[in-house]
This record gives sequence, structure tokens and C-alpha cells, in this order.
Amino acid sequence: MRKLRSAEWFDRNGKDGFIYRSWMKNQGIPAHEFKGKPVIGICNTWSELTPCNAHFRELAESVKHGIYEAGGFPVEFPVMSLGETLIKPTAMLYRNLVSMDVEESIRANPLDGVVLLCGCDKTTPALIMGACSVDLPTIVVSGGAMLTGKYQGRDIATSDVWRFSEAQRSGRMSEEEMNIAEACMSRSRGHCAVMGTASTMAVMAEALGLTLADNASIPAADSRRKVLAHLSGMRIVDMVKEDLKLSQVLTRNAFENAIITNAAIGGSTNFIIHLLAIAGRIGVELSIDDFNTSERGIPLLANLQPSGRYFMEDLYYAGGIPAVMKELDNYLHQDSITISGKPLAENYRNAECFNSDVIATVEKPFNPLAGITVLKGNICEHGAVIKPSAATPALMKHIGKAVVFENIDDYKLRVDDPELVIDETSVMVLKNVGPKGYPGMPEVGNMSIPKKLLDKGITDMVRVSDGRMSGTGFGTVVLHVSPEAAAGGTLAVIRDGDIISLDVAAGMLNVDLSANEISERKKNLQSFADQATRGYVYLFQQHVEQAHLGADLDFLKGGSGSEVLKDSH
Repeated sequence: MRKLRSAEWFDRNGKDGFIYRSWMKNQGIPAHEFKGKPVIGICNTWSELTPCNAHFRELAESVKHGIYEAGGFPVEFPVMSLGETLIKPTAMLYRNLVSMDVEESIRANPLDGVVLLCGCDKTTPALIMGACSVDLPTIVVSGGAMLTGKYQGRDIATSDVWRFSEAQRSGRMSEEEMNIAEACMSRSRGHCAVMGTASTMAVMAEALGLTLADNASIPAADSRRKVLAHLSGMRIVDMVKEDLKLSQVLTRNAFENAIITNAAIGGSTNFIIHLLAIAGRIGVELSIDDFNTSERGIPLLANLQPSGRYFMEDLYYAGGIPAVMKELDNYLHQDSITISGKPLAENYRNAECFNSDVIATVEKPFNPLAGITVLKGNICEHGAVIKPSAATPALMKHIGKAVVFENIDDYKLRVDDPELVIDETSVMVLKNVGPKGYPGMPEVGNMSIPKKLLDKGITDMVRVSDGRMSGTGFGTVVLHVSPEAAAGGTLAVIRDGDIISLDVAAGMLNVDLSANEISERKKNLQSFADQATRGYVYLFQQHVEQAHLGADLDFLKGGSGSEVLKDSH
């Protein structure tokens, strides 16, 4: 076996070796643990403020058992954790900060390999981004989805939050009923039980080849999640011995595999912004146009909420992501190397589908309309995205008058005003919720329908914004408009009554204004964005890139490798 990176710390003689080993020994570690064993870091995003990841200390113990069994030495370390459900103003604001925490923690410490414990939405891309910039042998272990909720004799999960909210606002559901439902929905450990962003990120990691098979599918409460964690701990030790690094796994073909799989599962639109950022860190050329999967004929195979009926728990029992990928065999780059050291096809070769209602076939898909459509036009010169499988077919080609909200506060103030001039043919436009504008690009793109229209029975409208949408959300929602309003994009100058045309089949989104009119309006552009004056948020606004580039900080692109340039002793 090659010389271990950790030997630069623990194999030294004299004062330096004394200091490195002695202070570790105050934890009761015997001397032989430092002799020639791969040191494996367990990067843990456990936090009681991140409920999705609250079981990670227990999961880390399973990883440790596997590392010990394979002859490695585990060391667990914390990094900043992002709980989408609690953190304000949005977890996305801090994704890049966590990636910095991860990168510097890995590089600065005596680690030969890393296990990334990921769960809630932003923890997965943040940890992978940071690890990519160091490029050591790395494996991902996801926390798993919670068990399906049970309410009044039916299954529920996070996508129902939006339905319950509309029902309460229209008087069809009481506050007491809402209180009962919230306990019924979140009844076990784990992240959202639908194909929201957390599950999408777990699938992304598996399709990229960064996990063992079935990582994305096993529920958090299932004992087999611990078994997978144990086996992952064993595998990372072998990866160190083989010197199998992220850069060898994350090829262009691996990214294409993830894009294809995301289309087939009806994954979150957030997948785009995160995969673009990961590609930027590992040095793979990827653009927003690569995500335009709706025109590639990849069907929707997974009948999962929010695009379908079932839940992540059902997906596992039906055969999991390996069964989905086996059905996609002819679309995938089967020979892409994974962290197993074997081709991707080996992860799903023996998979079976046990419920065709949950996992359909390519010949008889759940929905022939799948994936993401990338839109271009004078509103979004650099692109915008829509998820057709979660939209209303009748609205996929639509022309309507803009009803404009300058920022999120303006929206909240006026959306339920009985005097608001709006009808079901209107196009709701929300500005200044992009990366710079909010800042942080919150999940507010699927704006709630005004109460006056809910009362008429309207359940969907065309909505356009420079923000994001929760992976658990749905509707005819255009997101990630780039350039954003706060960066001087055309979105910033759209006014009430302007005519907006959406044509998803043609990939077009335009406002009926001449180039001269747009130019004139931009001369008098007034900013409604929040501007920070200090701290990380100031740094973020000064350096964040636009959505079509992945919203990473410009100075974090690429990586610095694993070499520590200075030695303090």
C-alpha cells in the first residue's frame, strides 16, 4: 500500500509526532491505532436543528464499526449543518459556506479518506462540493427518508403541506386539523418521504457512483440503513488502499448518468443548481442546456409524489433506485466507474422490480413527460427551468398578463388582498428572490394562489420567478430565471399588465416588449433587493454566480487538492 497521507502527522519522530499522537491519546486511543492504518474521517452533519439528520450520531457508529472491521481508524468530525425546515432566511444561502467548512476540515486534518453523512437538502451538495475540492477517496452515506405519514386513513407526506395550506386558507381545513396532520406526517427519523430535494440528492449521489447500491432508497428507520452504513465504512478503507478518488468517479459520463436518472424519477429542479456546482468543483464541463431532458425522450418511471402517487418507502419495497436504473440501462453509461471500483451496471445488474405501479417500464412509463425543460427568451437569456411532470398540461402553452410582486414582502402583503387585480389567466411574477436578491435564492417560486382565486376553485396558475421551489412542491412554475432581477435581468423591468408568453414545448419564455423598450426601462431600474453590509452574507452577494452556473461563489470553483501548504510545528 502507498504511503498514507495521515503518516505526515502520525509517523513523525520527535516533537511533531509527539504532539500529534499525544493529544489524540487523551481520548483513550492506544498507540497501535496510529501504526499504518488508514485514518477515515466521518464528516457528520448531525444537529438537533436539522431534524432530518438528527439520527446521524447513531448512523456514524455503524460507519465506525465497518471502518474498524476493515482495518481502518475512524475519526468523526462535525461541520455546519443546514436544516431546510428551520434555518432562515434559506438554507441555500449557506450551502457554499458549508462546502468551505468541509473542504478546509478535510484538507487541514490527517485524513486518508472520508465518509460524508448527508441528509437534508443542502447537506448533500455542500459536502460533495467541499470534498471535490480536496479530492481524497470519498463515499457518501445518506440518512434516508422518513416513513410515510398516516392521516385519517390515508398516506401523506411533505407535498401535502402545500395542499393543506391551500385548504386552510380557503376554509376547508381547520387549524386543529392542521395540528393533528403535522404530527401524523413526521412520524419517524429521516428526511422528506417524497421525491423532494433531499431524496433527489440521495439519488443523485447514487447515480453519480458515489454510494453503495440502494443508498437512496432505504428508509431512515429501516435497520438496513445501518447495514449500508457499516458496509460503506468497510468500503472506504479499501478505497484508500486502491487510491480511488472522487476525480476518477466523477467523469462527464457520471454526470450524464445522474441527469438521466433524475429525469426518470421526477427529481427536484434543485438538482440542476447543485449538480452544476459540483461539476464546477471537480472540473467537468456542464451547462444548463445539458439538463434539457424533456426533449431526449426519457420517460418518467417512478410514480412518486409530487409528480405521482407513491412515496420513498414504497420505492424501496418496489426495488429501489437499482430497479429504476436497470430499466434505464440503454440510456446510461453502464461502464462508468463507481466507488465500488466496478462499473455502474454492477450496482443494478441483479435488481428486480416488485411493483410496476411504483416503478414503470420504459415501454409503458408512468408518464411520457419527464425531466426538466430549459426555457430561453428575453426574460431569461441565460435560462430558466420548469418541471413538466409537476405542471398542468393545459398551462404548458399560455399567454397572460403579468401580476408583479417586486419582492417577497410585497407578495406577502398583497397576494390575498381582495382588491388585487388578477384572474386565473394572469401570470404571477415574483422578483428579487434570486441568489443575490433575497439573498440566497429561497424556495418561494411556487407562490400560493391568491385566496380570491382559491375560492373560485383555481388550483394552478403560471408563476415565474428568479427563485427556487421545494422539491416537494408542484405546479406550473418557472424557476431560476437568469439573469435574476437583482443582477439587472429583464425580469427586473416587467410591469403589471405586460404580456408574458410561455411555450414549454418550444422552450420559450418571453415578455411582449421590444429590445428598445427593455433597454429604456433598465435605464431607470430601481433595486428592491436586500443588500448586506458585513459578514458572510456580504461576501456571498459580492461573489455568488448566477443560477445557470450553479450559484457557487466564483472563488470556490475548482479545488486546491489535499496538500497542506504550511506546517505549524
